[in-house]
Amino acid sequence: MTDGAVPGHASLADLLFAEQAEASTLLVHAGGVDHSLSEVRDRAEAIAVALADAGLSNGAPVGVMLPNGADVVAALFAVWRAGGVYVPLNPRLAAAELARVRASVELAAAVVTAEHADRFDGLPVVVVGATVAVRPGVAGSRRFGGDTALVQFTSGTTGRPRPVLLDHAGVLTLLDNVVGSLRSGSSRRDEPARPPMPNLVPVSLSLWAGIYQVLFARRVGAPLVVMDGFDPGEFAALVARFAIRSTVLPPAAMAMLSGDESVTTLAPLRYVRSITAPLSPLQARRFRDRFGISVLNCYGQTEIGGEIIGWTAADSRDHGDKLGAVGRPHDGVDVRIAPATGELQVRTPALAAGYASGDDLGDRLTTDGWFRTGDVGRVDDDGFVWIDGRLGEMINRGGLKVFPSEVEEVLRLSPDVADVAVAAVPDDRLGEVPWAFVVPVGEAPDPGQLDGLCRTHLVPYKVPVRYEVVEALPRNEIGKVLVHELTARVARR
Repeated sequence: MTDGAVPGHASLADLLFAEQAEASTLLVHAGGVDHSLSEVRDRAEAIAVALADAGLSNGAPVGVMLPNGADVVAALFAVWRAGGVYVPLNPRLAAAELARVRASVELAAAVVTAEHADRFDGLPVVVVGATVAVRPGVAGSRRFGGDTALVQFTSGTTGRPRPVLLDHAGVLTLLDNVVGSLRSGSSRRDEPARPPMPNLVPVSLSLWAGIYQVLFARRVGAPLVVMDGFDPGEFAALVARFAIRSTVLPPAAMAMLSGDESVTTLAPLRYVRSITAPLSPLQARRFRDRFGISVLNCYGQTEIGGEIIGWTAADSRDHGDKLGAVGRPHDGVDVRIAPATGELQVRTPALAAGYASGDDLGDRLTTDGWFRTGDVGRVDDDGFVWIDGRLGEMINRGGLKVFPSEVEEVLRLSPDVADVAVAAVPDDRLGEVPWAFVVPVGEAPDPGQLDGLCRTHLVPYKVPVRYEVVEALPRNEIGKVLVHELTARVARR
């Protein structure tokens, strides 16, 4: 069996198969069960052989639909071991969503549990269970060239998700740059070296945020502790059992922990890195004040390989007053602010090769090669990057700019507001105006009180024209609000 990627180039499969640790070393803890390096490596080898037996060719896309656990970790490296391109698929995908994925990527094969095998009619399917078996089919003819490692879909907050191509070399470079930044900013530089702490993964491994955490752990030689679904009590128990001192959490998980009275401590946790969705400064303060844990923000996008800007422990110690900034650029990353629009533009070693549709990133690149993030931001004198909002979500109220996040942060000050999103709604006179979509704590809040709160903290043109009460905000798998669904509700009236 040969590893994937271009011959002579590094492959992400090496992060598992070139591991020099003892075979009995813990690699994955999931569902209360420990799995050693040799167990996961043997499982990955079996899946890789099954894919080869199914006729997989180099560069062919393989859909993987498995729950969080040791098997999906094994499948990740197995696809690369067999020369394929990894395509993560959430088992909760609806039939229509899966059909769109298959149409856009043209899968050659799939790796699934028996429960989902029939969702891939016609394709060769590797069924993972007590044993690894192959169900024959006709492999697709799609091949991705070059160094392509995986297809990862964007979050789809403003439209349908787009399939992004990420390559082996770019991801490895990004990992090394992030590791370099974190080690150089460690608050333990003068302490004796100790074994790598287990990397707790509290998000789905169908997400790039989850896959990245697996790869990061492998790059630093750390074991993995994988959760299948987030539960505050289970999270607290795993933190205590494995003596987790730092981990990652989506903002939604931080909110769940802050609101769960049964969780009284998260010791020995000291740092939490926020991932997957924008973190409100108010949410960060609530979590920090409740548990005494420093919250480190970060920034990234799928097209630029993931996290490129973030905080270190030393930053938190020396610049704790900058709560709300997303951090400073990691090693190898350059940033600038476009003068005319205020857009954050970046240069990163892990820039995507393009999209599975065949489109390149031409519409996202400036003439001198900088990537246009679509976010409006600023850089302060200490090099910290601040994000004001998305260009595409900015509300142009008669020529005056309104950033939804600023208005949302004010509305979160109300004890009657459990969640909120502000979006642009068309207006005949002003072009568009801000509406607030509010999830109440209990009874619907008084619009007059919300309006008064906004007028106390905001200039008049930023105050919403309407406060719409909703049961819940539509969110994608990583917790981002699907703004287009909110505005579509208004348009249908």
